[in-house]
Amino acid sequence: MAEDIKTKLGRYKTAPFDSRFPNQNQTRNCWQNYLDFHRCQRAMEAKGADATPCQWYFRVYKSLCPSSWVSD
Repeated sequence: MAEDIKTKLGRYKTAPFDSRFPNQNQTRNCWQNYLDFHRCQRAMEAKGADATPCQWYFRVYKSLCPSSWVSD
């Protein structure tokens, strides 16, 4: 169990600084990354391309948004 937590902590990455949202309240940053993720996915699927690059937005909004807002 302790090893599992250590590996999760080792792989955990927080959201990088975004100069569009310099304030302490990150709610709008959460929302913008949520929108960017879904827009990216929709655009990649329309092109028939791999949507793997969109996972960056998913990790950022999952890191920023309260867990009660995010469902897997």
